[in-house]
Amino acid sequence: MGESRVGFCGLGTMGLAMAANLVRSGFRLTIWNRTPDRAAELIELGASQASSPREVAAESDMVVVCVSDTPDVEAVIFGPQGLAEGARTGTLIIDCSTISPSATRQFAERLAERGIPMVDAPVSGGSEGAQAGTLTIMVGGGDDDFHRARPVLAAMGRSITHMGPVGAGQATKAVNQVILCGTYLGVAEGVLLAMRSGLDVEQVVEALSGGAARSWVLENRSGRMIADEYALGFKVSLHLKDVLIALAMGRDAGVALPVAALTAQLESGLVAAGHGDEDVSVLARAVRSMSEP
Repeated sequence: MGESRVGFCGLGTMGLAMAANLVRSGFRLTIWNRTPDRAAELIELGASQASSPREVAAESDMVVVCVSDTPDVEAVIFGPQGLAEGARTGTLIIDCSTISPSATRQFAERLAERGIPMVDAPVSGGSEGAQAGTLTIMVGGGDDDFHRARPVLAAMGRSITHMGPVGAGQATKAVNQVILCGTYLGVAEGVLLAMRSGLDVEQVVEALSGGAARSWVLENRSGRMIADEYALGFKVSLHLKDVLIALAMGRDAGVALPVAALTAQLESGLVAAGHGDEDVSVLARAVRSMSEP
C-alpha cells in the first residue's frame, strides 16, 4: 500500500465506523477524538491514539476529518494544536464532514498557502453504510489530490465520484440533503396515511418497494416510522444543519426550495422539543402531531 500512514479526526457515529474500516483495510491509522474514550474499539483493532490533531498530522501522509459542523472543521485544522501545525508540505487533508461549500473553499485556500492540499469528500449512506463500508462519497478537489485520496475513500465507500474543484463535493452533498427532505417527508406521510386507512402498512411498504416509490428511506426507515421509535442513525439536528446550508445555497443561486424550507421548519421544531439526537426519520413524529384531532 503506497501511502499507508493515515490519520483520522472525529469518531462520532459515522467516523468511528469509517475509521474501523480503514484499519481493517490495512492502513496504519492514527486517531484523535475530542473525547478520547471513543477510541477504545479502534485501539483494539490496532490504531494508535494521538493527543491532538497536530500529533495526528505529524504521524500521517493523509488525514481524514469527520466532525459535525463548519466551526468544528476549522478548529480541528487551524485551531491550537490543529492539523495545520503538524502537517508537512504535501500532507493531504480529506474532509468527510458536511459543511458550507464556501467555507470549504476558504479552508483550502488557507491550507494551500502552507503547501497542504485538501479535498472535500462528504458522505451519504447513514450509519449502516459507514459500518458496511458502502458509503456514497462526493469529492471536490484537484485531479492529483483526488487520485491520492481514492484508496482511502475506497476503504470507506462504494460509490466515489469526483465532482469537480474544491467545494463541489459539499455542493453535491447539499443537493443530496435537499432530495432527502422530500423522500423522508413523503415516506412519513405515506406510512401514516396507510396506517390511518386501515391497511397492513408493512405489506404496503413491501409492495411499494418494488415500484416507482422505492427508495432507501422507504426500505430502511419506514419501520421506525411505523413503530414511532427513532433510534440514532443520523441526527436530525445535523440534517437540519445541512438543510440550512442548502437553503443558503438556494438563496445565492436564486432557486426556490419549498420542500427543504418546510423540512427545516419541522426539524427546527423537533430539535426545540428535545428530539435533536434522534434519527432524521423522526420527521414522522412531526407529521403525526399535525394529524392529531
